[in-house]
Amino acid sequence: MTASRPLPKGFRVVLDPETRVLNGGRLIIGGQPRRVLRLSAAGAAALAALQVGPVGTVAEGKLARRLVSAGVAHPRPPRGTFAGRAVVIVPVRDRADELDRCLSSLGHAHAVIVVDDGSTDRAAVAKVVAHHGARLLERPQNGGPAAARNSGLRAVDRADIVAFLDSDCVAPPDWLDQLLPHFADRTVAAVAPRVMPSPAARSTTLTRYAALRSPLDLGPREALVQPGTRVSYVPTAALVVRSDAMVGGWFDESLRYGEDVDLIWRLIATDRQVRYDPTVVVHHAEPETWPAFLGRRFRYGTSAGPLSRRHPTRLAPMVLSPWPSAVTGLLLARRPTIGGLVAVGATIHLARRLHDSGVPGSAAVSMTAEAVTATALGVGRAVTQLALPAALIASTAVRGHRADRLATLAALVIAPALRDWFSLRPPLDPVRWSLAAIADDIAYGAGVWRGAVSARTVAPLLPRTSHRLKRGRGET
Repeated sequence: MTASRPLPKGFRVVLDPETRVLNGGRLIIGGQPRRVLRLSAAGAAALAALQVGPVGTVAEGKLARRLVSAGVAHPRPPRGTFAGRAVVIVPVRDRADELDRCLSSLGHAHAVIVVDDGSTDRAAVAKVVAHHGARLLERPQNGGPAAARNSGLRAVDRADIVAFLDSDCVAPPDWLDQLLPHFADRTVAAVAPRVMPSPAARSTTLTRYAALRSPLDLGPREALVQPGTRVSYVPTAALVVRSDAMVGGWFDESLRYGEDVDLIWRLIATDRQVRYDPTVVVHHAEPETWPAFLGRRFRYGTSAGPLSRRHPTRLAPMVLSPWPSAVTGLLLARRPTIGGLVAVGATIHLARRLHDSGVPGSAAVSMTAEAVTATALGVGRAVTQLALPAALIASTAVRGHRADRLATLAALVIAPALRDWFSLRPPLDPVRWSLAAIADDIAYGAGVWRGAVSARTVAPLLPRTSHRLKRGRGET
């Protein structure tokens, strides 16, 4: 469906900031994984037209679809192009005050169903729901977020769109109206806004860290959601879904955590698209203490085992490409000369591949450097999350050069945190930021181990291999 259906007329596309257009529009490099698209003269003309105006012909629509599906461009739907009926489902368990703020933010533009998932004070929840004129469903006992959302889905009648919003979220009044135009594209199954922490009442190390590293916040850059990419899933804390995409694919109630990841990946497996649109921001209440924050990270990590049973190969802690992995391994083994020679060989090999695709070989230098850097940082994060005790033992068990090995391990562990610090420039000094990031990773990794043991699988603990550069044709 996705590959064959042109992007609708009236849609515009914008190239991703990391996309490069070469050779007069005949070559495009971008996407995740990075790929090379070669265009015919007609394709280059269609690309030029798309860069200045909306889709106007079938040929432009086909090229626009290919660019969007490859992740090298993003769609801009025209406003007011989708007029379907939407219903909002809000699962809740107690937290009546937060529910009141959530429903106040929604207003009365769309129907709202609140699902009480076994609250201890049902009267307080019912009072808030009645005050806002929403519909209340009461579950006899707590079943978790997946069960609550499914109860809401069963109560939906003749709605084109279903929006899920957690009770501890506050949405802008027009959040749905801003996201609904995406559904004018029939291939779009779901769209998610950006979920950011609610403004904190007071500034602490935790609030300053969480403001930039909440696990629900997927960042300021829009994306096509795809497993293994920069945005591999979107949370159902705030998610808008086409109703017919949910038929036979409701939330898995056996998953206490990760049910949103499972749903998104099943939607994508039906050859539909899921989009992340950070121009719309929903605010979410964050845990107020470090134990609560790290405990949530631990619980999220436990979903890796059950998810890997349902989606083999998608929960690997990192993806290793041969050349960057070899260079990284040699550098970590303190063999810089050999590592440099391998890097040169990798660059030459990549330059030849690029040349065969019509891409200037000079691009190979930066691409190799980026790949090695990403691999080293990925190894550092994976070691911190999943193997830090073992790495410490290995660094000290053998006599000789212990200080060097410990220094290498320390650099591995701290490098991802420092990279984020330099990139995000948080209102925290690098020491506190790095300690917070390392604690965050350790908590999540402990959860991954717990989930893997419970599910009796090693899949979330082992990396997988892949080639990074793909070739494609986008001729029209």
